[in-house]
Amino acid sequence: MTDNMTTTDDGIAIETPHLPGKLGDPSMQMNTDPRADPRMIAAFEPFGLDGPSDPVPFNGDSPIEDLIDFTNVIEPGYDLLFEAMFTSLPPIDSVESHTEVIKGVDGNDINLYIHRPTNVEGPLPCIVHTHGGGMVILKASGTSYVRWRDELAATGMIIVGVEFRNGGGELGPHPFPAGLNDCASSVQWVNENRESLGISKIVLSGESGGGNLALATSLKAKQEGWLDVIDGVYAQCPYISNAYAEKLPELASLYENDGYFLAMSMMGGLAKVYDPEGANATNPLAWPYHAEKSDLEGLPPHVISVNELDPLRDEGLAYFRKLAGAGVSVTSRTVNGTCHAGDCVLAAAMPEVYYATVHDIRRFVDTV
Repeated sequence: MTDNMTTTDDGIAIETPHLPGKLGDPSMQMNTDPRADPRMIAAFEPFGLDGPSDPVPFNGDSPIEDLIDFTNVIEPGYDLLFEAMFTSLPPIDSVESHTEVIKGVDGNDINLYIHRPTNVEGPLPCIVHTHGGGMVILKASGTSYVRWRDELAATGMIIVGVEFRNGGGELGPHPFPAGLNDCASSVQWVNENRESLGISKIVLSGESGGGNLALATSLKAKQEGWLDVIDGVYAQCPYISNAYAEKLPELASLYENDGYFLAMSMMGGLAKVYDPEGANATNPLAWPYHAEKSDLEGLPPHVISVNELDPLRDEGLAYFRKLAGAGVSVTSRTVNGTCHAGDCVLAAAMPEVYYATVHDIRRFVDTV
């Protein structure tokens, strides 16, 4: 009998799987992992993102000045990558958009990008969307996020994209809690303008760092006594543990999928940009993974969506379990064969997967 065979109680020999990813083979790369969707690998190959990448020269121990400079270098590269991935898609003609500029709680201007379907009677449900980028890079005005809001609006919803301050990059440096404050101010503005916007309910949604901010905004709303304005939260591949410089053993995916589109050394560096002094290392408003049961009790319904080949997968699933343990109405889904946010950025290569997520978000909004 081979090492990966076991015998059941009734004497039947069955094959047991090897440990997945780098847990079973430290040399494994995304393009050699048998779980990886081949359409994803083909889409990433022209950009050199399907396999091993060059080592990142920065991590959580690097000086904050160097890390902020690093965000300024990598942000334009991500912008170009996402633009290239979305340029072949036909325009969405059934959606119109405009920009509102509001004042945040800190006195700063916040751009809100408001998308609504044309020729649809209201009031309509609203999603307040917070974009990815680890809370430190990228912009809501980026090509992929404009497209994502258009796609969601085309299903019959009003989508409000928040241009929050970042910890680094062009919209930085504004560390925690600047971005969170902007998200909270935006949700409160949307609530105050429900009638003029034609809104029936408010759901928070975002991916990666935006998933963090969607979750953290609901926690902040509970702390401050305005939770009743939020009807639900849909968080995708949330970046919430702050366990990147020093990986937590209980989060196996940090080891299993390290280097699959995301390198944990880089994520540890970005986490430092968000909280330079580390004073909020376990503050749930900065890193929701660390929320206690008492923080979560009474929150509105949630969905936690994760990606199978994402280093961040298990922190999202852990938060799902915490929510369930706190009595929150919550479901989870795992998008198999995909890397971090693969179901958000691979619209051209994997439209079935992309639109399955779009429509799952819409179904959730209909239920809350």
